[in-house]
Amino acid sequence: MITKITGHLNRVLDEEVRLQVGPLEYQVLVPEFVRRQVQTMLGQELTLHTSEYLDGNPMQGRVVPRLIGFLSEVELEFFELFCTVDKVGVRKAIKALMRPIREIADAIQRQDSKWLTSLPGIGPATAEQVVATLRRKVTKFALMPTPTSTEEGDVAPVVVNGNLLEEAYQALLSIGHSPVEARNRLDQAVRGGRSFKSVEEILLEIYKQGK
Repeated sequence: MITKITGHLNRVLDEEVRLQVGPLEYQVLVPEFVRRQVQTMLGQELTLHTSEYLDGNPMQGRVVPRLIGFLSEVELEFFELFCTVDKVGVRKAIKALMRPIREIADAIQRQDSKWLTSLPGIGPATAEQVVATLRRKVTKFALMPTPTSTEEGDVAPVVVNGNLLEEAYQALLSIGHSPVEARNRLDQAVRGGRSFKSVEEILLEIYKQGK
């Protein structure tokens, strides 16, 4: 199974990118939010974290292996979690992820089914099912830092572990911060791509900024 691929970005199409890896060109399906982030990187080296699935109907004798790519492992993890919802298959999940993972996870966490129906292919019944299945599982994704771009146009990777962010978020709630305030303080702490190795480091940075 191919779990990561690095190559030069040859083409950006509506639902896929083409990566040149040595003499081979690979087709990698990408959701819309990923496509938007990489569309300015033509000709540059790009690394995608990938999942594989078989597309087609075995009964008709045609099954094609497909790669699906994301800019970070945590985005891929959310995609695979999203696919566990009843009646949300791989293709529907790819089309639905039009907005950044953080925004979708935040809507799930606040149980905003109406917002979720704005995603392609997600009707009211599916939105309710997404909330019921995932609302207790998406906190770390709702706290993901917003992706930034470097001066060269590359997408800066998320450098803070999602579990650390969730622990820091829960710590802020436990000492009296509201969910909105806790989220805003975490946003400020991780802005600029700074790396943290512990919850204590995150909290120290938050209170240093608050002085």
